[in-house]
Parts: sequence; C-alpha cells; structure tokens
Amino acid sequence: MLRTPSGGARNGTAVDGRPMSIGTVLLQLQEEFPEVTISKIRFLEAEGLVEPQRTPSGYRKFVAADVERLAQVLRMQRDHYLPLKVIREHLDALARGEQVVLPSPDGEPQQADGEPAGLPGRATAARIGRAELLVAAEVTESDLDDWESYGLVVPAADGGYDADMVTVARLVAELGRFGLEPRHLRAVRAAADREAGLIEQMVAPLRRHRNPQTRAHAEATAKELAELSVRLHSALVQTALQVRLR
Repeated sequence: MLRTPSGGARNGTAVDGRPMSIGTVLLQLQEEFPEVTISKIRFLEAEGLVEPQRTPSGYRKFVAADVERLAQVLRMQRDHYLPLKVIREHLDALARGEQVVLPSPDGEPQQADGEPAGLPGRATAARIGRAELLVAAEVTESDLDDWESYGLVVPAADGGYDADMVTVARLVAELGRFGLEPRHLRAVRAAADREAGLIEQMVAPLRRHRNPQTRAHAEATAKELAELSVRLHSALVQTALQVRLR
C-alpha cells in the first residue's frame, strides 16, 4: 500500500477525496518507485495500461484505482520483468476476478498481490539472460548491441544481467523514445564512472579493514553516498534547466 510522508496509509486519493493531478500521482508512486517519471506515466497511459479521466480543458485526473493500477504495472515490471503486453493480460484477468500467478525472485510463485500462490511457476533469477532483458526493456537485439557497444549496458562475467542493469536498460529505452541515442548518453556513463570512482576512494580504507563490521559499514556508506550523489545530480540538472529555459 502506498503511504503518506507522515507514515499514514494512502488510498490513492487526495486528502479531500478529489481526483489527483499527474504530479500528485508521481509523488505518491515515487515513494515505492523512485525512478518513475511523469513521462513514464504518460507512456503507460499511451500503451493503454491506465485511463485517467480528462477535464474539459484536457488535464488528466487520476482516482484511487488508477494509482493502484499504475503501482501494479510498475511492480510487475520491477519484480518480474514482464513486458507490457503480458502485464495488460494479467490486469484484465484480475479485473475479471481471476487468480494471476507470477514468478518471484525466490523461486516461489506468487499471486499478483504478492502472496504465495502454492502453484508451480517460472522463477525470476537474481540475474537474467539476454532474451529476458530484451523482453524486460521491450527492445530489439540491435538496440541492446548498440547499448553494449557504448558501455551503457554491461553483462556480468557469466553473460547475465543483474537487477540494476535491467533498470539501466529500461531507462535507456525510455530516453530513446525521446530521440536520445546511445552516443548522446556517453557523457552520462562517463560521469557515473567518475562518481563511482570517487565514492570508491572514500570508502577504500574502510573496505580494507579486518573488522567485518567496519567492512559492512563501508558498504552502507558507499550506498548512502551513491544515493546522495544521484540526488545532487538530479538537483543540478533541474537547476541548469531552469536557467536555460527562462
């Protein structure tokens, strides 16, 4: 269930029960899905995954069911690497009152609400193969070849892709819908490498420590620094855009 910043449960509507704007929906979804964007919500609408109401002037207005449906779509993408076509079929089945069984990372099949299903199903491994990545990102073999040639998507030594790389692939795919090609994203890749190198230098003394707790602290510190770095990058981009678009 989505939750308010104060920790109370949200039912998908504004406090006074009125329909929400797309910006309000974004804020709710970002609590569970930090990577979601307004363009992502619009894309899911264009693909028929959600159908918000429209005001006479054309503004989108979302209700509780719309927010929950979006959350279901995003969970199925994130946790089960399902393509939109399959997700749409699952949602239609749920609307008909049917039980939907999904593969889960731990190998135990789940119902669409996350509860164990007790039925056989295909498990989603911690690392997926090339064919599964193509389905998850909804791109072609040629697209993936281009991304790998520019170092945007990098397979592991065994040829598989972990969850973070799946996220990268999806984001690159979404940017591609706006006309951004892999060559345009080389600078982003280079900047990420530099930031990772800086963080690595900062936690290196802790990682070399013999105390396991100190090494664990190094991992936690690196994660926190990475999150702060992402937030700073986002803020700097927004600030730069404000200056350029005035």
